[in-house]
Amino acid sequence: MEDGKPVWAPHPVDGFQLGTIVDIGADSLTIEPLKQKGKTFLAPINQVFPAEDDCDKIVEDNCSLMYLNEATLLNNVRVRYSKDKIYTFVANILIAVNPYYDIPKLYSPETIKQYQGKSLGTLPPHVYAIADKAFRDMRVLKMSQSIIVSGESGAGKTENTKFVLRYLTTSYGTGQDIDERIVEANPLLEAFGNAKTVRNNNSSRFGKFVEIHFNEKNSVVGGFVSHYLLEKSRICMQSKEERNYHIFYRLCAGASEDIRQKFHLSSPESFRYLNRGCTRFFASKETDKQIPQNRKSPEHLKQGALKDPLLDDQGDFNRMCGAMKKIGLDDTEKLDLFRVVAGVLHLGNIDFEEAGSTSGGCTPKKSSSQTLEYCAELLGLDEEDLRISLTTRVMLTTAGGAKGTVIKVPLKVEQANNARDALAKAVYGRLFDHVVKRVNQCFPFESSSFFIGVLDIAGFEYFEHNSFEQFCINYCNEKLQQFFNERILKEEQELYQKEGLGVNEVHYVDNQDCIDLVEAKLVGILDILDEENRLPQTSDQHFTDTVHQKHKDHFRLSIPRKSKLTVHRNIRDDEGFIIRHFAGAVCYETTQFVEKNNDALHTSLEYLVCESKDRFVRELFENSNNSKDSKQKAGKLSFISVGNKFKTQLNILLEKLRSTGSSFIRCVKPNLKMVSRQFEGAQILSQLQCSGMVSVLDLMQGGFPSRAPFHELYNMYKKYMPAKLTRLDPRLFCKALFKALGLNENDYKFGLTRVFFRPGKFAEFDQIMKSDPDHLAELVKRVNKWLLCSRWKKVQWCALSVIKLKNKMKYRATACIKMQKTVRMWLCRKKHKPRIDGLVKVQTLKKRIDKFTEVVSALKEGKQEMSKQVQDLETSINALMAKMKSTVMTRLEIEKEHEVLVKRSEGMLGALQRKKQEEEEAERLRRIQEEMERERQRAEEKERRRKQEEDDRRLKAEMEAKRKQEEEARKKREEEEKRLQAELEMQLAAEREEETQRQAVLEQERRDRELAMRIAQSESELITEETQLDSALRSNGMATVTPVPLKATAGGPPTNITMEEMVKEMCELLSRGPQVQATKAAVGTKKYELSKWKYAELRDAINTSCDIELLAACREEFHRRLKVYHAWKSKNKKRNTDTDSEQRAPKSVTDYAQQNPAPALPARQQEISMNRQQRYFRIPFIRPADQYKDPQNKKKGWWYAHFDGAWIARQMELHPDKQPIMLVAGKDDMEMCELSLEETGLTRKRGSEILPRQFEEIWERCGGIQYLRNAVESKQARPTYATAMLQNLLQ
Repeated sequence: MEDGKPVWAPHPVDGFQLGTIVDIGADSLTIEPLKQKGKTFLAPINQVFPAEDDCDKIVEDNCSLMYLNEATLLNNVRVRYSKDKIYTFVANILIAVNPYYDIPKLYSPETIKQYQGKSLGTLPPHVYAIADKAFRDMRVLKMSQSIIVSGESGAGKTENTKFVLRYLTTSYGTGQDIDERIVEANPLLEAFGNAKTVRNNNSSRFGKFVEIHFNEKNSVVGGFVSHYLLEKSRICMQSKEERNYHIFYRLCAGASEDIRQKFHLSSPESFRYLNRGCTRFFASKETDKQIPQNRKSPEHLKQGALKDPLLDDQGDFNRMCGAMKKIGLDDTEKLDLFRVVAGVLHLGNIDFEEAGSTSGGCTPKKSSSQTLEYCAELLGLDEEDLRISLTTRVMLTTAGGAKGTVIKVPLKVEQANNARDALAKAVYGRLFDHVVKRVNQCFPFESSSFFIGVLDIAGFEYFEHNSFEQFCINYCNEKLQQFFNERILKEEQELYQKEGLGVNEVHYVDNQDCIDLVEAKLVGILDILDEENRLPQTSDQHFTDTVHQKHKDHFRLSIPRKSKLTVHRNIRDDEGFIIRHFAGAVCYETTQFVEKNNDALHTSLEYLVCESKDRFVRELFENSNNSKDSKQKAGKLSFISVGNKFKTQLNILLEKLRSTGSSFIRCVKPNLKMVSRQFEGAQILSQLQCSGMVSVLDLMQGGFPSRAPFHELYNMYKKYMPAKLTRLDPRLFCKALFKALGLNENDYKFGLTRVFFRPGKFAEFDQIMKSDPDHLAELVKRVNKWLLCSRWKKVQWCALSVIKLKNKMKYRATACIKMQKTVRMWLCRKKHKPRIDGLVKVQTLKKRIDKFTEVVSALKEGKQEMSKQVQDLETSINALMAKMKSTVMTRLEIEKEHEVLVKRSEGMLGALQRKKQEEEEAERLRRIQEEMERERQRAEEKERRRKQEEDDRRLKAEMEAKRKQEEEARKKREEEEKRLQAELEMQLAAEREEETQRQAVLEQERRDRELAMRIAQSESELITEETQLDSALRSNGMATVTPVPLKATAGGPPTNITMEEMVKEMCELLSRGPQVQATKAAVGTKKYELSKWKYAELRDAINTSCDIELLAACREEFHRRLKVYHAWKSKNKKRNTDTDSEQRAPKSVTDYAQQNPAPALPARQQEISMNRQQRYFRIPFIRPADQYKDPQNKKKGWWYAHFDGAWIARQMELHPDKQPIMLVAGKDDMEMCELSLEETGLTRKRGSEILPRQFEEIWERCGGIQYLRNAVESKQARPTYATAMLQNLLQ
């Protein structure tokens, strides 16, 4: 909105359209389309994305775009498609858009040579690049690889698979016949397994995993094809616009006249298995003339041939015969295949009628006798046996009569028709198994080292009528989508963590619950279907009811009445169910689910074909290993579960995929009409979202999609370096190259075992490395310089290490000497310690002699006698000291003699004291009395002070107890108010939760509707949004208020009052709380609806209005929109954008506002409560970029704010060594803090508020007065207290 840059907004047809932001709403943006000036529309804020500066710029890898989102992805694919660039990279994933025409030289042999050995990204995106990447990964990593080709029907999966196989066999084949056989096997498989559908003229109706095996020399040695889930129901029934398998039409159109007469073939219109669908041939103008008229159906003659550049029934028949010859099938085996195909066609023409006998049953019509004869002849069966087997069923008795008696039970017409169709499906199914077996035999191999597998399986399907085949195909796609999520998203993030790159985690939708719904044991749909097949009397309705009963509340399962199409809403609950797949909801009709899940024949039919006279037909059934259910009773149809078999095959396939490296090709269908140069954006956007491309973009936005092990880079580029550099360690070699090239460290990261590149950077690195020789010489020179510097640093480090080692050795030598000295000292001390201690004690005793002498000299009587005793004691002490010095005495001896001397000295001291006591008794008594008197006085004073302190403490305790009582009473009152308010809030939260669930259901229905719109046909009317609301949703809106019992009051009985009375009582109790008063005031004062006001209207009202209530409301709405705008701008900012320019307040302020949202006070009350108070604050402020320059925060800045009432009026930032930043309201709203004073939490920060004088001094010193004056004179400043004071000052 600031600079008018374009954005991408949703569009119902094109997906996204360019426009500009006109206004910011509460939760939406007003967009003006660039192509429709003057018209605006509202778009959800989370569906609007920034656009590139040049919207027509094309890039080969979408990760190279400035903005990585689904809108820029769709636009880049659209622009590239318009220029015939159908391939696009998203990191290492290839997006392939079907062009529906042959682009010249796109797949030529010259193109194959260009991509051989080239790294991903060095050449334009191509399917050959993915194939070569898989080969190089196999060769370098010594690990088998898989290429998963996925997409909707008609997106081009089969063609891309053929191009991958052709590239691998052409580039890395041995040049022998086996390479050609692998490529030529595809036309044969397509003839028997592909058919025309409403969505694709060459749709694969089976899945295949083609493995190309390589030997230890990385050369092709053979191949193997695994196939999955052939659609057998197509053999007997097709819709009006669809055809049966290609082989039937090609045989009718291209077979020679001899084969046609031998196999009794005619036009498709004459066969039941073909005439209920489309009977026209694919042909060009030339080949249409070559097809005889008697082979064309009336529909073909009336409407002409079907047109497709890749299909031609007559030409494809000749190419198929050539392919059979190349892969080793002789003419006999080729005719065997054609004979069985013709036999299936004639089998479908056998009609039945009621027998008319008493036994009931049916017989073939007379008109079908010729057809019955043809069928028996072609399949090698006896005509009578075939007739009996089709009209009767063999049963073996197990009770009553002779055990093992064979009973033939006549079949009704409908049962005979089902038996005929079952036989046709069984014959064709085993014929297809034989074709795949023969294809595998044509390129055998004894052993292989690795393989590259290409998976081509039917994409996600959703038709107007979906049956068991679509159910299995979509179940397979759910598993493959989960594998894609694990391999691309989950494993990619695990690799980043393992290598220590620290990339943010990307969340994606997990579809495990949908997979469990299908395959869970006992309660899964497949297991429920198997149990139904085992019942004596099976029923599709009982199976459907069981599914709904087992998963009654499952989010992924619902009833057909909730479908978006009228044709589905007419289906009863016991005739189908809806599953919400990862790509959208699909309604399945369960009719024939039970029948299609059984792959076994009646015993009579199985015995019939196993005893065929034709060896080829007999071998088809002998080689099939049919394991019958032992629980089946004799005479019942044996049960072989198709679903369980497919689930087992699918799990084996996924295990194989998980054991290999993987590459992904996402095929996209550009339009539903299958025409060239038509790009339906919304339909393509849905395919990209369902294929997980948007999640990949989120991951790659902060990830490193390209990576290479150190040894691989070393082997790749060592040939460009001189021998001196190739001797380096691979990691050092790579580090030297990157340092020498001067690459930006943000474009790559070194992991533990490999180097990771940002999108597109590996290609730049590869181009630099393979540039001209002069540049390479300069590169070598820089590498040598870096190595020289690196080695010199290592030499310095080594020298410092040696010096450090020398100092450590000297230190250890000094420490050893000190340890020796200390030990010796300790040993000596231990030896002489008793004598030393004894001498110390005796010397201490000797010091008392001087005191004794002084005391004796002061005596008046007995002085001479006492002096002699003192001298004797001194003599004894000196004798003991001389003895201890001259002889070695033990501690015990020294203690004993010392004790004797101590007793003598104590006795002498006692005598002296008694004599001295008598002389000093009077004086001592006097002094004692004086001392006692002083002690008594001190005790009295201490007691007085103690009593006074006790009184003080008692008074304080009483005051504190009183204060606590008041505090407890206040807390109880507040807790009661909070409890009542919490009950109200819980009710409101429950309502919000219900509204959230309703919105989730509506969102799922919106996606279902988009999917339904894509498949809606002319005969299917789309249900309008008003009629599709769920009854549960309507019932939620009709909820009534019911009486709620309240707890009995104290001493009274319980009372029943209504919810309205309870809410009224709660509101009266809560009315005492300040928050409730504020809320009531807000409700009473909100009389201005400003959500539809324009941005400029709000600004003008703030600057000119004199209505205080309107002014306050406009201010609140203005700042609320600022918050919304800044949040949107922060979410959609450019990558690597400096965040300093977007920080309008210190991080502590914004963090407080996010963690402690202030209660929303109405604008008028806020104005009154604040009374337009002028408050000033100052807090420390360091911008994020400065934290790394000054990690210890020595240069700390300050953030000043002047709040005029609830909103900021002036703002100032002071940083060391930088110019001050001054902002005023009105002129600088976009750069100022948009939070209210309550939301900032500044009033709760200790020491943050300052005096007005302090703020004004700093403001004036930094030139703020002049800045504000200029803003006022230019009429940009909003009227505030500061502007008023400035005008008074100027006057």
